[in-house]
Amino acid sequence: MTYHYHDENIIKSLPEDTVFVFGSNMAGTHQGGAAKTALLHFGAMKGAGRGWSGQSFAIPTMNEHLQQMPLSQIQHYVDDFKIYTKNHPKTKYFITSVGCGVAGYTVEEIAPMFKGISHNVIFPSSFRPFVEKTLPKLTQQLVKTFITDAVIFSDDPSQAIQNLELTDAEKSLATIVVNTPMYPEDSNGRDRTFEIRDILNTLHNKIFQFETNSEGSLIFGGVILALLELYHLNENDFIDVWNGEREISPPKAVHKAKK
Repeated sequence: MTYHYHDENIIKSLPEDTVFVFGSNMAGTHQGGAAKTALLHFGAMKGAGRGWSGQSFAIPTMNEHLQQMPLSQIQHYVDDFKIYTKNHPKTKYFITSVGCGVAGYTVEEIAPMFKGISHNVIFPSSFRPFVEKTLPKLTQQLVKTFITDAVIFSDDPSQAIQNLELTDAEKSLATIVVNTPMYPEDSNGRDRTFEIRDILNTLHNKIFQFETNSEGSLIFGGVILALLELYHLNENDFIDVWNGEREISPPKAVHKAKK
């Protein structure tokens, strides 16, 4: 099934027929990330940590003590949400990266839970490989094709990617990585500048020469950071791929409870 996707930028309004879906705690404190956005802009109510409220819908990912829930318990609430969307087909649901901010889970742990949901949802772009297609193998040819100034600094990066000689899965990956917010803040409002500068320092003179304080280099580094996080790589892994010394298979989504 093909779904609709959003670019994960912070939003403050949606059409009247669209509900803002966010990860919450059972205490309903709504103090950070998408939960705070839901409280300030989409009618979420203090103390309501589950279900519909105003123009929002809360999926619990933390308990009333603000502790991370097991994945199996989150799956239960996601399954309830799937039923809700099926029973309300005229409403659209703008899903944020539920559980991937304060709760501390990764996209590949959370996104597969939403597989098979009804068509009236709008997923974050980072969910796409896990609800629709698998990620492609990371190769030198692939990374050197889309991690370029011509794509990253294009007026329309998504269109630039569509013009590349890549498979559909590779174009999907490139679009996700280039459009994932990292600099100056990620989609959860976190400042990632220090991490990006650290990456650029490691890569300096090994793939390119970087001015770690320049705006362009930080944007470029943010794209690389998005790729590293998606594939669970470090800078040395990326250097190996860039230099053609190895190819890296995509991570497998494994549903297991964290301790």
